[in-house]
Amino acid sequence: QVQLVESGGGLVQAGGSLRLSCVASGTIPSINSMAWYRQAPGKERELVASISHDGRANYAGAVKGRFTISGDNAKTTVYLHLNSLKPEDTGVYYCKIVSSYSEFWGQGTQVTVSS
Repeated sequence: QVQLVESGGGLVQAGGSLRLSCVASGTIPSINSMAWYRQAPGKERELVASISHDGRANYAGAVKGRFTISGDNAKTTVYLHLNSLKPEDTGVYYCKIVSSYSEFWGQGTQVTVSS
């Protein structure tokens, strides 16, 4: 079973930056999309950004212009660059990869933004 492993989370001051990485432990054929979600304490998990197999990216309104998603289908890797971080960006960030056959989730990485 392929597993996704996220890294790059941590504690950062408001206005700072982080880069999150998500790497699959094996090959995932026929990838349709990759995405990052986040879940703040007491809130539901929400979509932050997604990128299709042909490179089209979409962002939640709250992060548009500050976050950038990129992916490498061949390496089964997806990144999320977080800039101009705000305290409300605090949460556990999860990556997700969707193929024609299944979907895969990572275990999450904590991002904490202090004011």
